[in-house]
Amino acid sequence: MIRVTIPVPPHPYEAVIESGLLQRAGEHLREILAGGERLFVVTVPPVRQKWGSKLMASLSAAGFPAKWVEMPDGERAKRLATVEQLAEKLPRLGADRDAVIVAFGGGVVGDVAGLLASVYMRGVDFVQVPTTVLAQVDAAVGGKTGVNLRAGKNLLGTFHQPRAVLIDPAVLRTLPEREFRAGLYEALKCGVIGRPELFQQFEESKTKILQRDPAALEFVIAESVRLKAEIVAADERESGLRRVLNLGHTIGHALETETGYRRLLHGEAVAWGMIAATNIALSMGRIDSVTAGRIADAVLGLGPLPRLRVRRENIVRRLQADKKTRDGVVHFVLPTAIGKVEVVRDVPEKAVGQAVEELRTLSR
Repeated sequence: MIRVTIPVPPHPYEAVIESGLLQRAGEHLREILAGGERLFVVTVPPVRQKWGSKLMASLSAAGFPAKWVEMPDGERAKRLATVEQLAEKLPRLGADRDAVIVAFGGGVVGDVAGLLASVYMRGVDFVQVPTTVLAQVDAAVGGKTGVNLRAGKNLLGTFHQPRAVLIDPAVLRTLPEREFRAGLYEALKCGVIGRPELFQQFEESKTKILQRDPAALEFVIAESVRLKAEIVAADERESGLRRVLNLGHTIGHALETETGYRRLLHGEAVAWGMIAATNIALSMGRIDSVTAGRIADAVLGLGPLPRLRVRRENIVRRLQADKKTRDGVVHFVLPTAIGKVEVVRDVPEKAVGQAVEELRTLSR
């Protein structure tokens, strides 16, 4: 078992990583919660069908009354309307101020359930039980919640830290191949940002990772969570250092919005965004060509990415609506070495447009 503390005041919490943890989730929550709380498990039908019985059996054995609260599956459900629909269900199910929301699913479930917990009864406790690579290595840790608007991704949200994050790598064995690989791009991102040894693991043990080798996956998840814990502890509300976690997200979010959240999984958009950010850094002389090539090779080596059919001018326009834009200036996170990035505000529009064109060429 691996325990990683996320030391955010006033209530630090732990991410617990262990294969088979889902069957002991109730025991761990007994250590954290006061007792007597009613749990409301927000999930989507596919997750409930595959793993719901194990989680509910664990909660019941630990003495927790728990009820299901289902939401639609997919990025298109990440809207304020979904939060309202879930919130309307909670009083009918008996949820009061002592309710605990359990997010049981991927990044969309975690973001929606976290936002729900932050506003229901002006804020109730919640727990993350992530079931995708993306959620386990990134989305479930750090307290960011959010939903999308037509104008852009994650433009409505709050910061609401969970009481605990329970990560069971065993649930990844039923994850569809494309979704599994999409989550790995977020872990690779952590390697580029500040974990050179994690990046090296992707280069040297890519086959084991893609084959879902338990030891390799546990290392990838734990190192990603450790990096995020360090950054969140230093900058909980993304006023400075935490912005480095947005590597690949600036253009990635624009790609998701431009394609209507239908063509790209989030991790795939981040993958294209990482390549774009690397190309921008190369064009600005902030990274050498060998290192830039290693990053691009590592991204593309994890498997095929969906083709891009977007207009460069539309992507540039979308960037203005991104929440990383300050005073009309788009801020980019650019890699400068393996394990080192910087936030840059003086990126020429021409360099951005050229990077988008290069993505279109690569995706043909």
